[in-house]
Amino acid sequence: MKIGIIGKGHVGNALATGLSRAGHQIKFGHRDPGEPVAEAAKWGEVIIFAVPHDAVADVAEAVGSAADGKVVLDVTNAIGDNMGLAVGFSTSAAEELQKMLPKARVVKAFNTVFAPNQSKGRLGGEQLTLFVAGDDAGAKETVMRFGREIGFDSVDAGPLKSARYLEPMAILLINMGYGLGMGTGIGYRLVKG
Repeated sequence: MKIGIIGKGHVGNALATGLSRAGHQIKFGHRDPGEPVAEAAKWGEVIIFAVPHDAVADVAEAVGSAADGKVVLDVTNAIGDNMGLAVGFSTSAAEELQKMLPKARVVKAFNTVFAPNQSKGRLGGEQLTLFVAGDDAGAKETVMRFGREIGFDSVDAGPLKSARYLEPMAILLINMGYGLGMGTGIGYRLVKG
């Protein structure tokens, strides 16, 4: 598939590496003039938002109707003051993005995985879990397939409102990794009996 990745930081590059290895075509959209966000969004069959939370509204405006009918994968984390959760309880960053792009098929995934592990879906010899939340079954399956192709155990985490739980999971992981000094060599794995 043709995948437009908005954001060229650690997360955008890690996803590009994993998805390219799986055979997908990648086009970046970035604030640099040579890589317009709108152009990558129009080109992509799937659009990935891999930008800081405070840039999401501007990126959504730039993407606009180019997202209509497309899978929009939200990998952002709503990090607020003191590495806390900026959005929560009655909504999530993913649900707010869905409101900004009402005709897109927004899916939340990859946000509970540190960037160094996103390109391979593994940590050492352990397969990591990719939790995938979304309201559109087809869009969710597309993202779950991406996860499997990269190497993750993709797990359906329910409707998009489940992002209200996935986003705090990411904050916990971030605080353990950086605040408690565990580093990025940690991750989630769902154990099934």
